[in-house]
Amino acid sequence: MSTEILTISQAAEYLQVCDKTIRRLISNKKLSASKIGGSWRIKKSDIDDYLNETKNK
Repeated sequence: MSTEILTISQAAEYLQVCDKTIRRLISNKKLSASKIGGSWRIKKSDIDDYLNETKNK
């Protein structure tokens, strides 16, 4: 089982948004993330879950 872990910059690139947007989503608790060694790390699966929760139905 392989879980891809992304930095804020990588997550921003994946979603095609700026780093500030990812930080805001984390701050507002809309996107799950873990702080490791002073830097945020985000599971790609959590980003995909966020996308599924916010998609237009």
